[in-house]
Amino acid sequence: MGEQHPRLRLDDNFASPIRFSLMAALLDGDELDFSTLAEVLQVGDSALSKSISHLHAIGYVSTRRGEVGSRPRTWVRSTRRGECAFAAHLHALQEIVEFGGSRR
Repeated sequence: MGEQHPRLRLDDNFASPIRFSLMAALLDGDELDFSTLAEVLQVGDSALSKSISHLHAIGYVSTRRGEVGSRPRTWVRSTRRGECAFAAHLHALQEIVEFGGSRR
């Protein structure tokens, strides 16, 4: 038997389309506030909150709370660990595409 199939290196934490999209939105090291992320990802507050909480719990994103004027805000940023995990996930996806194409 040959090399391990690249699908076995996919990170299940990115199996959710919202979590995958959230990490993609934070790729450039940007810190985005919750409402901007909800708008960009076209997702409801509850689903986004759950996704952020999941990624925060495993150390893939960090959050910062503060206020703008008198309104509370939450900002989200990817961590180095999250960036590395996401890059590895993207690399595995690319290998899957290449693996499938090489079988023709």
